[in-house]
Amino acid sequence: MTTSQKHRDFVAEPMGEKPVGSLAGIGEVLGKKLEERGFDKAYVVLGQFLVLKKDEGLFREWLKDTCGANAKQSRDCFGCLQEWCDAFL
Repeated sequence: MTTSQKHRDFVAEPMGEKPVGSLAGIGEVLGKKLEERGFDKAYVVLGQFLVLKKDEGLFREWLKDTCGANAKQSRDCFGCLQEWCDAFL
């Protein structure tokens, strides 16, 4: 699987206070929807990812239900968080 520059930038360093829009697959529209639901930082989305035990199906379904992410967007976001966890957890 090829990854975007956004994905590579995100997984290259600790998360810190990065905004939710810095996650691969999350653009301006989805980012705004997530922020409206309290997921304003990438680490808050990471928390949900971990609560769902890094399960791809559950996380992608949650992302779809929460902000309307399509299949590619949810796959990109899942892959980004999964790779970040592999590197930093």
